Amino acid sequence: MPRTSHAHGARTAHTTRWFPVCKLRDLEDSWGEAALINGQQVALFRVGENDVFAVSHADPATASHVMARGVVGSRGNTYTIASPLHKEVYSLATGECFGRPELSLDTFPVRVVAGGIEVEL
Repeated sequence: MPRTSHAHGARTAHTTRWFPVCKLRDLEDSWGEAALINGQQVALFRVGENDVFAVSHADPATASHVMARGVVGSRGNTYTIASPLHKEVYSLATGECFGRPELSLDTFPVRVVAGGIEVEL
């Protein structure tokens, strides 16, 4: 079963809903893809066969929309994404920045339904 990421960062009090984005097979392992979901830029990552993560496409340090081009890796059992600009490393699951605790990357819940990826915003 795919890992579901947990929301992190400031969330407004508005109602959230699930948005279909693409098929799981459309994502290459450890390669990011950017998606515009309900007006929000999101970076999607599949790690391994079934683990899927959705994070903000905006780099927390610069606000540039580049995170889908980051480098996927790991720290212990935690999957990570390194910003392509300044190389800050973030947890794909929680958005925690390992090198600069004042930074965090917004994450969004993900689920796979009938082979399709859905993101909750």
